[in-house]
Amino acid sequence: MLTVGIDVGGTTVRAGVVDNHGSVLDTARTATPAGQDALENAISSVVAQLTHRHEVSAVGLAVAGFVTEDRRGVRFAPHLAWRQAPVADRMSRKLRLPVVLEHDANAAAMAEYRFGAARGARVAVMVALGTGIGGALLIDGEVFRGAHGVAPELGHLRVVPGGRPCPCGKRGCWERYCSGTALAATTVELLATEPGLSTVLAREPVRDGRAVTGRAVAGAAREGDPLALRAFAELARWLGEGLALVADVYDPEVVVIGGGVSESAPLFLDEAREHYAKQVTGAGHRPLARIRPAQLGDDAGIVGAAALAADLVARV
Repeated sequence: MLTVGIDVGGTTVRAGVVDNHGSVLDTARTATPAGQDALENAISSVVAQLTHRHEVSAVGLAVAGFVTEDRRGVRFAPHLAWRQAPVADRMSRKLRLPVVLEHDANAAAMAEYRFGAARGARVAVMVALGTGIGGALLIDGEVFRGAHGVAPELGHLRVVPGGRPCPCGKRGCWERYCSGTALAATTVELLATEPGLSTVLAREPVRDGRAVTGRAVAGAAREGDPLALRAFAELARWLGEGLALVADVYDPEVVVIGGGVSESAPLFLDEAREHYAKQVTGAGHRPLARIRPAQLGDDAGIVGAAALAADLVARV
């Protein structure tokens, strides 16, 4: 049985045809548009591309936002247009296929538990670094959703009171300092204060702050650009600080670092582990969580959403 998993992120809508073994057989993508109707049309477009080439049974949407307990609607999504929207029913009518929703980090966590880096872990946390931060908690393979289906919203833990503004309406959220967007913002700040430090990012047109992206910073860091490396050092510090908070609350056995930024894990993950080990309460006197990059990489959300779609079909 083949299903389609779709990772609906703040920047890109990415879809994949997935088999029962978690293998992605085909993909399609498009930019994430601003309006609700445009977003749903974009999802329909990528599904149409894939269903033209494959016979699929259902669709799963991994959404960067608050999903209702029945996984049929989206309450709120800081980086997307949906507000109190019955997304699954609308998309099912458009696509003429069963549709299920899941928080993007929950979907990625389920994929890593079934097929990847969290396999067999009793208590596992997923931290997905993308446009923002998605968080998920699995206990004995079951997603912990909280009383109203929105837990754990790790990206919006406030780490800097009065800090950088966040689309959620608060200031100083963790994801404003530790995400692809944060990496770009830190780089722009550094370019403004120390432009001579960069050998790559100060070139045209990247010195225009609007053109600085996390991907551009990662490319510069791989070339050894000092300013880009400093931006990654800041991301590593904030990742370690945040993981220490997460460990104080959940005491996980394993933390999986996923999302698009995880593709650059060699640039920051070892340093983040060091910060975490120093900052966690009881440092030196307690077992530390294993901090691993997502084994499925940036496809984890797609694979998890597709697996949940397969579960939906199996129950019918």
